[in-house]
Order: sequence, then C-alpha cells, then structure tokens
Amino acid sequence: MEIKNKLIVFQGKNIRKTWHNDEWWFSVVDIVAVLTDSPNPSDYLKKLKKRDEELAKGWGQFVTPLKLDTSGGKQSMICANTENALRIVQSISSKKAEPMKRWLARVGYERVQEIENPELAMGRAKDYYKMKGYPEEWIEKRLRSIAIRKGLTDEWDKREIKEKREFAILTDEINKATFEVSIKEHKQIKKLNPKFKNQNLRDHMTDLELIFNMLGEASTKEIAKAKDARGFNENKAVAKEGGTIAGDARKQLEKETGKKVVSSDNAKQLINKEKKRLEKKKKRGILDGLS
Repeated sequence: MEIKNKLIVFQGKNIRKTWHNDEWWFSVVDIVAVLTDSPNPSDYLKKLKKRDEELAKGWGQFVTPLKLDTSGGKQSMICANTENALRIVQSISSKKAEPMKRWLARVGYERVQEIENPELAMGRAKDYYKMKGYPEEWIEKRLRSIAIRKGLTDEWDKREIKEKREFAILTDEINKATFEVSIKEHKQIKKLNPKFKNQNLRDHMTDLELIFNMLGEASTKEIAKAKDARGFNENKAVAKEGGTIAGDARKQLEKETGKKVVSSDNAKQLINKEKKRLEKKKKRGILDGLS
C-alpha cells in the first residue's frame, strides 16, 4: 500500500481520500472496486446494505458525502473514516477482502491479549519502534514514558477526570510548565505538520526531552496522590506543580550546559543522520580495506 497526497494505491488500484474533521476519509465506492470484482461498485454497495441489516441501519453514521476529485471535477461521493471503512470491509464477501479481514481479526485478538497481559503491548511497541529504526537506548526511554503516562492517566481517571478534552488540557499544562511551550508550540518547533493532529509529540522528542517529560508526568501523579486532588480544577493546579518540578530541573541543566533542551532536533531526523553516518563509516571501511 502506497499513501500519496489524495490517493492510496492498493494492489495497483486507486482509493481516493480527503481530509475532513482532522482525519482521512476514503471513497467507499473505490474500496468496493478494489476489494471486489464487481463491474458496478455502486450497485454492489446497494446489495451489501440489503445483506447486512445492521450496516444499513447505521449507514448514515458510517458514511458521509464529501467532495472528491473525479474525471468531471470535484463531486460529492460517499466516504468513510478509517474505523467505519474497516467495518464496511467486514461485510464484503470477496476473496480479495479476506486478507484484510484476517488482519482485522488478528489485530482484535492481539488487543484482547494485551488487555489480559499489558507486557505484550509493550513488547509489540518495542518491535514497532525497532522497525522504524529508533536506537535501543531511545526505545527504552520511550517505553518507560509510555508506562509513566499510563500510570498518570489511570490516576486522573480515579480523580474524576473523564473527558478527553480535560486529559488534553492537563497534559498541556504539564508540557508548558516543563518546557515553557504548549504542545502545539512544541510540535511547531519540531516542524511537525499541524494537519496531522493525532501524531504523538513524544515519538519526536530527543532523549533529554523524554526524560524531563517523564519527570513532569511522574511528579504530577505523586502530587495528585499526596494531595488527594479531585476534579478538573484541583488536578490542573497539580499538573502545573508537577511540570514545574521538571521545568526547574531542565533550567538547571541548561544553566550548567549552556544548551537548550527543547530544540528543532527531531528523534526521527537524528535516526536518519545516524544511519547516514554509519553508512559513510562502512564505506570508508570498505575503501580502507581496498587500499
């Protein structure tokens, strides 16, 4: 699968997509065309809804008409986001759809396993970061930050923080107190595309940024427990206190080293630089061996 600007090329065929409500939406007709041999994907969709009553009942929630590029210019077409597109795929009766169905089943099974044994989730996360080329030392810090973050969010949940928006505001408070920039500003410093709001800032942090991030979140959790903070307002004050502890430590380090902790250095960019360095070193070694 090759992801492009407005297209996904899947098995040699195009699936049109568009950005809507902070996520990608895909042409349902194109998905059907790729995963079936139907000469008329629109007609196939009508029959699909007749076969799957539950899909037909919730059709208005599963899809929405959006403007997509066509041979006749921009036209309104039925689209679905990733979650709902996968739900539609489950109802497609075709050999071409079977690999994707098996993948969905495997992902679901793995998720059940991870709920029963959280260590499996950490193991898979480690494999994911290795596959992406992150160095071992960075991965260990990132996994530790995931565990600390989970401990903090579990603590917030116990302390009457339930809404996603409240979790986001509290997290931003910690970041501002730790690094003196909001998460939005931090992402801008890292040159992350604001279009992709779901990208995780921590995946782009340097080692030191991860360390101070962990200190801010761990401190917040311990202060919340010590003060028995309840509700959003009390926990917001605690988030600032926890972040300030990390912020003070960061300032002290910056004073001693003369270097700013927050920078445009991006963990992924540093990985690429390291790869190039090792490649050059390898080439030099080969040339030395020939000389």
